[in-house]
Amino acid sequence: MKDLKYLTAYSIPLCAFIGLTQQGIWAWLTPVYTFVLVPILESVFPVNRLNIGDDEKEPKKKLHWTDFLLYFNIFIVFSCLYLTLTTLTTGNFSTSEIIGLVFSCGIVIGSNGINVAHELGHRKTKIEQLMGKILLMPALYMHFFVEHNYGHHLNVATPEDPATAKYNQSLYAFWISSVYKQYISSWNIQMRLLKQAKISFFSIKNNMLWYHIFQAAYLGTTFIFFGLYGFIIVFFAAISGFLLLETINYIEHYGLRRKKTASGRYERVREVHSWNSNHIFGRILLYELTRHSDHHYRASKKYQLLDYHDVSPQLPYGYPTSMVLALFPPFWFKVMNKRVPPEQLPEGI
Repeated sequence: MKDLKYLTAYSIPLCAFIGLTQQGIWAWLTPVYTFVLVPILESVFPVNRLNIGDDEKEPKKKLHWTDFLLYFNIFIVFSCLYLTLTTLTTGNFSTSEIIGLVFSCGIVIGSNGINVAHELGHRKTKIEQLMGKILLMPALYMHFFVEHNYGHHLNVATPEDPATAKYNQSLYAFWISSVYKQYISSWNIQMRLLKQAKISFFSIKNNMLWYHIFQAAYLGTTFIFFGLYGFIIVFFAAISGFLLLETINYIEHYGLRRKKTASGRYERVREVHSWNSNHIFGRILLYELTRHSDHHYRASKKYQLLDYHDVSPQLPYGYPTSMVLALFPPFWFKVMNKRVPPEQLPEGI
């Protein structure tokens, strides 16, 4: 019954649905809830450093009802998209309402789409990986599956990883570099995989090619049924979604670096190469994504099994609060630079 807490992850799409039905000032309920109310709740709820016992972990390693909580997000995300499209394209709304509702849809795409896709993308079954890819489509970020699994987890906390923010790099500079470098990296990885398997570019196994076909079909279908206005809606909702992802990427690894060994290779990924947060409300809202240190240490672990490690660098706030702080680089640097472990600081600092 303890796992019922993960139903909290549905509170973000619930806010989006309220905004779509009530409209007016309620159009902004989702961003206000996510970036104002949740940070307040995180400051009220206690920090929980406890790990679940081994006797509790065993049944959850197999197919568990908490897995179905993830699967249900496919229905939630695409329902939110459809309702956003039908609502905005058939009614008259103020500019403020339109921005609020599209941004709300983008938040759902980021939290219940990309975040869940990230979890499912690490699963071993093909059907779960497929569900993860489907959840990445509304963000136009299906290449994330390739880059994240074959690039980021290998190169995290090194200059070779576009998803690791450098020390003193602002969030806005990171958005630009991470978005285009991850896209290029995903193509490089795909071409390398094809070359290793001696498969041509136009092979059915060229996943990157399929991702572009599916995303083009998604956009084309939207244009056919909802016109140019609908196309613009899903386009900006996608941007909102993947920028939320990149903001999370920013706070997860900011300033952390792996050292090179005598052989010239980087040291192995350890619990010290990701920022951890035990703020309970953010943890359950994001399916334990905030225990990111253990995720990189053991990427195959299911979200409800992730542990806290004392050696992991700790964020002073939960993820939603940290995301808001990152929007103001001078404040972010003031809070975070002194928390970067000295042994991971760039040379000369």
